Amino acid sequence: MQLKLKLTAVAAFALVAGTVSAQDVQVVKIGHVAPMSGGQAHYGKDNENGARMAVEELNTQNITIGGKKIKFELQAEDDAADPKQGTAAAQKLCDSKVNGVVGHLNSGTTIPASKVYNDCGVPMVTGAATNPTLTKPGYKTTFRIIANDNALGAGLAYYAADALKLKRIAVIDDRTAYGQGVADVFKATAKQKGIQVVDEQFTTDKATDFMAILTAIKSKNPDGIFFGGMDPQGGPMLRQMEQLGMGNVKYFGGDGICTVKLAELAAGAKTLGNVVCAEGGSSIQKMPGGAAWKAKYDGKFPGQFQVYSPYTYDATMLLVDAMKRANSTDPKVYTPKIIESNYKGVTASIAFEPTGELKNPAITLYAYKDGKKVPLN
Repeated sequence: MQLKLKLTAVAAFALVAGTVSAQDVQVVKIGHVAPMSGGQAHYGKDNENGARMAVEELNTQNITIGGKKIKFELQAEDDAADPKQGTAAAQKLCDSKVNGVVGHLNSGTTIPASKVYNDCGVPMVTGAATNPTLTKPGYKTTFRIIANDNALGAGLAYYAADALKLKRIAVIDDRTAYGQGVADVFKATAKQKGIQVVDEQFTTDKATDFMAILTAIKSKNPDGIFFGGMDPQGGPMLRQMEQLGMGNVKYFGGDGICTVKLAELAAGAKTLGNVVCAEGGSSIQKMPGGAAWKAKYDGKFPGQFQVYSPYTYDATMLLVDAMKRANSTDPKVYTPKIIESNYKGVTASIAFEPTGELKNPAITLYAYKDGKKVPLN
């Protein structure tokens, strides 16, 4: 009888201890937003994979913050690359009381969403949206860990003028915040370098037929075209350039076209060999932890790598690093620690200017050789 009572007491204690232990686990939600539907879903999936990989790794580390064991969860939302859907997704994350946000992908969604996050006091870190306007409002909740379009557009214009000695360039943009922004920087820098901008044309981020604008450009006899936009438009444009006999025209673009998928979307067009594109950051081979990280990524998500997943991985880790340094997961408490970051990431050593821009951002130019994307620098 006495033994039975003892066993009952032990069982009761274990039950109470288990309850206490469960109560001591705090769920910390990291929001992620990108286009998971539509023509840009391949970028969105890659971005989400990077953030998810970070969350899974963090959950193996038995992290304790503020005396509580932390379990991280990713709350992923789709903004379909649409600004209205982007702000709705941002509001949903605010209402869900997420502790931080990684995203968005597109400048056109990230810029309006940044105000929503600022108003609800949640920090956001983007590793993909590159329009310089993003950090202009001075929100203390907005951070970027990739070079902006000032670096990308200018770098491409310098290469066109100095390395390729081009004289006549046409400019096309898709009228989005990203496409127009990077095209404007390229155009201004090209003019400073003595390149003549012979034509300017506009399209949309939904278009697939560019024959009319390319025919108009062809009549101006350019030796290069700059396209401000994304690869769902870049691929068909390269095919149509080939059909129009524009096989000797160089084709420039920012990180929006600088993807593995561009080769697939160009569908064998020889004009792919004329592409020079730019990404913020070092090539994956030259990133501090790039090669080892990419091997892990490919093991988990074979065939899905595009561009930005190392940055969404780092952005997730960066938020948690700030939480640990603040010993708090409360956005009000840990957000001021983000600007003080000196985080050794996969992509770079991440430190910020007072504006929330990355200090000393690198850019890498790429070309396509035999259908494969290869770094030029």
